[in-house]
Amino acid sequence: MRQDLQKLRRVLAAVVETLGYELVGIEFHPRRDGSLLRVYIDGENGIGLADCQRVSHQLSGVLDVEDPIAERYTLEVSSPGLDRPLCEPGHFVRFAGSQVRIQLRELLDGRRKLLGRLLGMQADDVVIVDSEGREWRVPLERIEKARLVPEL
Repeated sequence: MRQDLQKLRRVLAAVVETLGYELVGIEFHPRRDGSLLRVYIDGENGIGLADCQRVSHQLSGVLDVEDPIAERYTLEVSSPGLDRPLCEPGHFVRFAGSQVRIQLRELLDGRRKLLGRLLGMQADDVVIVDSEGREWRVPLERIEKARLVPEL
């Protein structure tokens, strides 16, 4: 499924970038009553409802032709929001200095969830400092989910 998502991401990115937006990330949630494909986009001036509608319309057409998802699904296009997902290495560099919440695929020193200040990337590791001052180096491939934590 991971390779299928990477292929799907390439198809989606080509459409989104052609329209002048950034593909922030995708989520695919299989369900009995129809799966959900969630696509997060961003733009230089943020994202509004009209942007989401425009991208959704274009993606629907391409997905109907390419047909990369065999089962029935719902397409949802959204802005990344304040708790923006971090999916690409560049996201971890761009948002260095921000608070992040990271969920790991497997335990790392007895923990599966980390919360801390993002320092950036070193090689293929995401580096954060938690509230106790401990520095964590997390290999990118071990991260299941990462999101910004809004600081209001």
